[in-house]
Amino acid sequence: MTASTSSANATESKAIRASKQVIAQASEVAEEYGLTLASATRAFWTQMARTRSIPLTFESEKPNEESREAIRETEEIIKNGGPSYANLDEMYRSLGI
Repeated sequence: MTASTSSANATESKAIRASKQVIAQASEVAEEYGLTLASATRAFWTQMARTRSIPLTFESEKPNEESREAIRETEEIIKNGGPSYANLDEMYRSLGI
């Protein structure tokens, strides 16, 4: 019996051009997930092929509702001259912590 190789399983190499800084930063992020930059790139391409879309967002991240509420509360405190503290210990004392 002869072994055959499916063309879908054949591999190919591609060179990617990016600045040294981007490569270094991307490598750090990949390592935080326990990946090499090459394995993260393969995962990205696999996701593209699987979903037939580019798994990127071109929007800036927006805060969730809880964060937006905290921002509103903080802006209100600042606007109304809420309490201020010289240091963290002073704030903790005022909160009874």
